[in-house]
Amino acid sequence: MDVSGGRGQPRPGNDESADRTGPQAPATDDALPGTGAHPTPPAEPADGTRAQEPSSPPAADDARTAGPPSPPVEAGHGAQGADTPDHPASADPSPTPGPREGTQPGADRPDAPAAGQGAPPAPPAGAPEARHHAHRTPAHSGGGQGPGPQRPEERQRGGLLMGRPFGVPVYVAPSWFLVAILITWVFGGQIDRVLPELGAASYLVSLFFAVAFYASVLVHELAHTLAALRFKLPVRRIQLQFFGGVSEIEKEAETPGREFVLAFVGPLLSLVLSGLFYLALLAVDPSSVPGVLLAGLMISNLIVAVFNLLPGLPLDGGRMLRAVVWAISGKPMTGTIAAAWVGRALAVSVLIGLPLLTQSGALGSDAVDNVGMDTVLDALLAAILAAIIWTGAGNSLRMARLREHLPELRARTLTRRAVPVESDTPLSEALRRANAAGARALVVVDADGVPLSLVREAAIVGVPEHRRPWVPVSGLAQDLTDGMRVSAELAGEDLLDALRAAPATEYLVVEETGEIYGVLSAADVERAFVKAMARPS
Repeated sequence: MDVSGGRGQPRPGNDESADRTGPQAPATDDALPGTGAHPTPPAEPADGTRAQEPSSPPAADDARTAGPPSPPVEAGHGAQGADTPDHPASADPSPTPGPREGTQPGADRPDAPAAGQGAPPAPPAGAPEARHHAHRTPAHSGGGQGPGPQRPEERQRGGLLMGRPFGVPVYVAPSWFLVAILITWVFGGQIDRVLPELGAASYLVSLFFAVAFYASVLVHELAHTLAALRFKLPVRRIQLQFFGGVSEIEKEAETPGREFVLAFVGPLLSLVLSGLFYLALLAVDPSSVPGVLLAGLMISNLIVAVFNLLPGLPLDGGRMLRAVVWAISGKPMTGTIAAAWVGRALAVSVLIGLPLLTQSGALGSDAVDNVGMDTVLDALLAAILAAIIWTGAGNSLRMARLREHLPELRARTLTRRAVPVESDTPLSEALRRANAAGARALVVVDADGVPLSLVREAAIVGVPEHRRPWVPVSGLAQDLTDGMRVSAELAGEDLLDALRAAPATEYLVVEETGEIYGVLSAADVERAFVKAMARPS
């Protein structure tokens, strides 16, 4: 790779192509649009396709950019072909009149947005965010955990901000109001049978129960949060939603012991709350309003604790099982695989077993009444819970694979060779220099070789060849900000964090001494990520 020195001139002999390892930048047919230079023959997808609108890195934003991608949410991406961006491109004696179809991201999209208008690359849609470690609590009668929260926080907070205990924002999702109405209706009917003298007021008491129950769910989540903060793990937010609560812990526990504690404290707090409600119940009349409320809270918290202790991901018991297998095998991925498959088996058991239990009266209901609408509701509840558990287990596997492959993303490996040009250099001349040097990026520098801006690849595509001798590169460049300068030593989560902090389509990669190393394309990072994720663990 060409590296510019203090005067902005390419330094020979720093190619590093022989000893580079890890993921490499995606293949492109031209070194730069219109230069006629071709990269060293790489592995190419059979259909010659290119990623067109990558989205943002694991752990960040859903906003699209001109060239980057989006996290593991069901990624429909396959492995992409990749070439070595650091290899010199061979010169083609006949310049091409313009970008060929499918050569560069955005080549067939002349209206591609400018750099910086979106978020940097991220894991493909469908997989969970790289650093997202969510603890979820079932909300009612053995609830499970809903689908993972989306990003970014400002767009995805998903409801009403209730406060910031311990500095962590707590949100109530719109789906909570739906479950509150459901609890009020179901529990209100039960109260009306026990205390018929209340009349319509029984539904007001039931609404109070719904709020009190979710307050206990919040206590469960705060237990996870406090444990995470104790272990120096950042917590993005807590969200109360349809089937319970979610604590979004942004990093993985460093040891299996900490993972076990982090998972266990939630069910433990629910058991403690159940015991406290039981002791309070002893002091009141069970047939009174306080007695009915305390009995309901005691039973519901006991159900939450027991259900969460079931040994399958994504439940807390699954994380405890993962920690145990991790400690025995020494491999976090082995623990994740074991706990995820137990979680899937648990999902099947819930789907089949819950309707059978309710129909047989094993859960305290009359088997004669379990026909018609009640049977349908039981089957529907079982299907929802099973789907949530199955999906959560699959997401846990994708997250583990993501964490396993993150170290393969290295700025030094993915960086494109760059040629320094001054701001008044015509585009045609800049492309000629890039062609001669086998480079795939242009850096605008001042007279002293100090980098000022990066020429946007999408902007080059939009300039017809006959106008390029009269268009200065400065008119196609994105001014450099501090966030657009990244160290060549960054890799894995640190690299993705840096890109998320300053969304753009290209970044200037510099050595620790401040010298130019090259240009990193967000699209290259996304394609390398997709390729890494496509490989088996």
